Amino acid sequence: MFIRPNKTKIKLQQGLPAYGVISTSDDPQLAELFGLAGFDYYMLDAEHGLIDPAQAVNVIRACERVEMTPLIRIGPRDPKLVLQYLDAGMMGIMMPGLESVEDVKMLVDAVKYQPVGKRGMGVSRASAYTAYSGASAPDYIKLSNENTMVIIQFEDEKLIQDFPAMCAVKGLDACIIGPRDLSLNMGFPDGHNHPEIQAVIDQAIMIMKDAKISAGITAGSRADAAKQLARGANMILAASQSLIFSGSKEFLPE
Repeated sequence: MFIRPNKTKIKLQQGLPAYGVISTSDDPQLAELFGLAGFDYYMLDAEHGLIDPAQAVNVIRACERVEMTPLIRIGPRDPKLVLQYLDAGMMGIMMPGLESVEDVKMLVDAVKYQPVGKRGMGVSRASAYTAYSGASAPDYIKLSNENTMVIIQFEDEKLIQDFPAMCAVKGLDACIIGPRDLSLNMGFPDGHNHPEIQAVIDQAIMIMKDAKISAGITAGSRADAAKQLARGANMILAASQSLIFSGSKEFLPE
């Protein structure tokens, strides 16, 4: 089977931090480079990037080659689209914009097979094209349910009231805070460096920790990542464009 132990999920379950990259590029070579650099996971951004399941396959292969967990963020609330990315070999789905317990349950149902969810079975790359085999199907279902990740996002202060119940949904693994969209939704277009926004972020992280799911957030530098770890986040996410840009600026003469 192509499915394998999820390095990122294991580290998070052990209480260790996991570092990842989010990218709108479907270039597998870029994913390989970040994997060789030592990142734990690579998240394709199919919400802002024009990336379909066929384009994602080679990125997944590249991630597998360098032992980096392939994840994807998708925009549409479409279980069939979730299924296609998972069947291609994605090890987790992040979906923004979910606003209720029912929304979170929908995502869990789309990612997990019975008895946890309602994902449909097919002859797919993830199962090495043997999912219908009576001998291999039970093992594949068990491995998939254990290793795939269900990830939501927190980007709107109005979710705080329902957020504890959302985080308590069985099968949810993590939530990643989007500080930039949170700041926009709170009326601060200049960014998230305002006490009001930071207080909401701290509150959201505390709710995640109480629910025993992983708390994720974006970070722009090593120092910023350390700051986020100190406040309780353990799933750190950097933008590929920012990493490339900052590395390029550091190399070039002033």
